[in-house]
Amino acid sequence: MITTAHRRTGLAAALLTSTALVAAGCSGSDADATTAQGFPETITLAAIPAENSTDLRASYDPVIERLERETGSTVDFVQASDYAGIVEGLIAGNVDLAFFGPFAYVVAGVNGADMTPLGAVVKDQGTPPGYTSYGIARSDNDSVNSLADYKGKKVCFVDPSSTSGFLYPSAGLIEEGVTSSGSEADISSALTPIYAGGHDASALSVKNGDCDAGFAFDTMVDKTMVDKGELAPGELKTVWKSDTIAGSLFAANNELGTEAVDKLKTVFTESMNAEAFRADGICSDECRITDERAWGVVPVEDGDYDGVRHVCDVTGSEKCQG
Repeated sequence: MITTAHRRTGLAAALLTSTALVAAGCSGSDADATTAQGFPETITLAAIPAENSTDLRASYDPVIERLERETGSTVDFVQASDYAGIVEGLIAGNVDLAFFGPFAYVVAGVNGADMTPLGAVVKDQGTPPGYTSYGIARSDNDSVNSLADYKGKKVCFVDPSSTSGFLYPSAGLIEEGVTSSGSEADISSALTPIYAGGHDASALSVKNGDCDAGFAFDTMVDKTMVDKGELAPGELKTVWKSDTIAGSLFAANNELGTEAVDKLKTVFTESMNAEAFRADGICSDECRITDERAWGVVPVEDGDYDGVRHVCDVTGSEKCQG
């Protein structure tokens, strides 16, 4: 087994590579040494960016500080290049905690990841977890006013393993008769798919005319990119909205042990939010976490993701298979 020190160095050196999360060695949960609170000395937290980001970690700093205070562990944050890297790393035992989109969470389970959901992020205090996928086009593009108009067009998706950037849009295209299935081959026969790699990149490609239409999740289009000056209000139009999608979530590798996982669930659902961060001096500003700019984390159960599993059944996507 690779030592904790070697493992941390290997993971850091392999930042942004998906294979590193599989090959980098033993998980922190495998380490012999534990903290006084019963956690491994090093906990690996992995995530991917929802937008093009060179500093994803900054949006996780409050999460990391909270975890280090509550567990006594050093948190090793890894920015993976794609969803598959996190799924494979969790299955291989090289990831202790992961932040998942709902589709990636379902796929991880289908592929045998032994994990427990710790909580889902919410936009604001008191709001339910969940979000919506948008079908978008330039406001001055009169040729695209519904998903039916996507046929034959250049269409920006986010990633083949993205919930709101591919899976739910695929179901919408099936319902509109644009495609007969959610397979990438079938989609490619009906339109020209372009995988932008991030929700912001998808929206910007539509704005710049590189794609005739595209998909991105709601707050990225309505708030995040507008606040950053990347989109002007009304520059893009929404031509389709999905059903509400279960929220992105944190999950724990069950190799950490039942007691540790239960403690983490309490930490995430009771003190991983803006109010608690400010009260404990972890941050003093808006205290938003993850690149979804969430207020915090609320309880969630595995069954809350049955809607995603249903869309997997509707689309027949090969990405949903084990």
